[in-house]
Amino acid sequence: MTTEERTGVIDAPPDRVWDVLADYGAIASWAPNVDHSCLLTERADGVGAVRRIQTGRTTLREAVETWEPSASLSYRIIGLPPIVRSATNTWRLAGSGDSTTVTLTSEIDCGPRPPQQVIARVVGRRLAAASEQMVAGLTERCELAEGGPGRSAGDER
Repeated sequence: MTTEERTGVIDAPPDRVWDVLADYGAIASWAPNVDHSCLLTERADGVGAVRRIQTGRTTLREAVETWEPSASLSYRIIGLPPIVRSATNTWRLAGSGDSTTVTLTSEIDCGPRPPQQVIARVVGRRLAAASEQMVAGLTERCELAEGGPGRSAGDER
């Protein structure tokens, strides 16, 4: 299992950040690396909701596995090359006054053998780059909604 983590501080309370994340089908409205998104299920939120995202020429599905309002959102990424056994993104929110620390963790499993682990690290680096863009986009969206100064997301490893 390979894990990549990106963190940022958003000048908005956790409930405001959650409101943006919880609009599950609308990720394309704030994530600069997502060209299109839509819900594939009647369920718009909570465990079991599935969205389709388009990023460049790649189309993926993301199925919610954990839904804890104002705290955590986790989804399985479906549609990566078959060598990827599983990939999951988990957003965690931690409030402190009027700001929120967001952490986006990507977990990638390509198998236990050394060549599989190398592939997992390559996929992990690509997901980490995408995560940086998503954290920055979420920061911008939430701070604009709050009328904040637009602090950029940090990269803490």
